[in-house]
Amino acid sequence: MARGNLWVVSAPSGAGKTSLVRALMDREAGLRFSISYTTRPPREGEVDGEDYCFVDEARFREMIEGGEFLEHAQVFGNRYGTARAQVERELESGCSVLLEIDWQGAEQVRRMMPEARSIFILPPSREELESRLRGRGTDSDAVIERRLREAHAELLQWSNFDYAIINDDFDRALQDLRGLIHGRGEGLEADREAVRSLADRLLADTPA
Repeated sequence: MARGNLWVVSAPSGAGKTSLVRALMDREAGLRFSISYTTRPPREGEVDGEDYCFVDEARFREMIEGGEFLEHAQVFGNRYGTARAQVERELESGCSVLLEIDWQGAEQVRRMMPEARSIFILPPSREELESRLRGRGTDSDAVIERRLREAHAELLQWSNFDYAIINDDFDRALQDLRGLIHGRGEGLEADREAVRSLADRLLADTPA
């Protein structure tokens, strides 16, 4: 049986990554979503083992020391990690696997599994990014400002990814994402300069 493909999706907080990934998973029966481990508290409506595997700091450290993570990173003061065994099991069974992780984790995955393909999601503007963050209604003004500052560092990484998608129209972005999963990424390569231009504007508009 052929080994499955590994996909990595990253984006600044508020770019719409999670909504796109959820919509993608609803439409792609053969794609498996890797559930990350995290030390952060569950948000309202999140289910342990479905959205994340919630663990305490001590357990997370045990997993690091035991070499259980394919990647792990600290984001906004909380730890996140991908269990290596789960991913390997799905890939060996012939299923493709999608990781929704930050750029630090994506960098680690590229080193560990060079065959992995990575996708970066960009918001259409700084204003839209802030609007989406505020629209969640879950973060304080201070947290939102911190996320906007972190977005600058995240946007600097976009060119290290194999593909980039601008989430200015949800349905079109989802179509592009599905196209990549099915091996149709030629059109996105042609848009690379448009993405570069947008990334430059976002970096100029987003505080470092």
